[in-house]
Amino acid sequence: MHNVKELIHRLAAEHSLSVDEYHTLLTEISPEETSFLNDLARETKEKIYGKTVFIRGLIEISNVCKNDCYYCGIRKSNRNCDRYRLTAEDILECCREGYDLGFRTFVMQGGEDGSFSDAFLIPLLETIKENWSDCAVTLSLGERTADSYRALRNAGADRYLLRHETATRSHYEKLHPANLSWQTRMDCLHQLRECGYQVGAGFMVGSPFQTTEMLAGELKFIETFKPDMCGIGPFIPHKDTPFRDYPAGSVDMTCLLLSCIRLIHPPILLPATTALGTLSENGREKGILCGANVVMPNLSPASVRRKYMLYDNKLSDGAESAQAKASLEARLAAIGCTIEITRGDIQK
Repeated sequence: MHNVKELIHRLAAEHSLSVDEYHTLLTEISPEETSFLNDLARETKEKIYGKTVFIRGLIEISNVCKNDCYYCGIRKSNRNCDRYRLTAEDILECCREGYDLGFRTFVMQGGEDGSFSDAFLIPLLETIKENWSDCAVTLSLGERTADSYRALRNAGADRYLLRHETATRSHYEKLHPANLSWQTRMDCLHQLRECGYQVGAGFMVGSPFQTTEMLAGELKFIETFKPDMCGIGPFIPHKDTPFRDYPAGSVDMTCLLLSCIRLIHPPILLPATTALGTLSENGREKGILCGANVVMPNLSPASVRRKYMLYDNKLSDGAESAQAKASLEARLAAIGCTIEITRGDIQK
């Protein structure tokens, strides 16, 4: 029997374990040791960021996607998806409203939609930066060329979130059609770093065919790549995908992994994702108490929020809505946290 508590102490001190040790931690940890790990992760976060939580205004700019990922509700083969694209003025109006609500980071997320070319995005980014110069802009628009990443960075994009979904090549191939490449995804992450972005990666917890050994590999990937942000959440099936009948991932395992990631890379920006809040009524709060320090309420126009349905029952209103910021503040206050009205950059 391994001494799991000793592994936790060593992870906190050295920010590194072997893959086998990560696996041991994930499989042999007791409820008491889990509580100890969660507390240590939260204390580690608070040493750097205090009891504050950063808020990002999420703008879902398009649910059109050229890809056919087997887990995603906006995959191109889903004929039941009610497609939309926001105009540049729609997006700017979201930013105007978000700024007035106190948001200082805007996250533009969408499917891989060819309409959002560099020619469209560059003037949009320049306008956002001219109008709200104290704000950061995060893009999450999938795989693009290195030249495109560079041009968007030069136009004002500060961060780029590209979830790798799984660090295991063979697993990636079971989640995606043959035209999508694990190596391309990894190459894009490195190109983003070379372009000077704050780079976000991320993976699903409990996705089909995932093993605990693979989750240990995810932790090793985070340790070696050291992203500035890491978005993880439990897999949730969508009724119009090939994975409709697979079980959802675990909130508890997601929270355990959040705590591990905080100890692996203490300054990391770590969201408590919408998927956590979808599976558990207080999932967001659970994530924050396990070391997360970012939430991303929805700034998209109300008319399209329910169309960006990556998985079944995805939350988009209530405390997930940017307009309900007071409700979010109250829920965070109940766990001893406050919202910080800044860009919320990583502290290195």
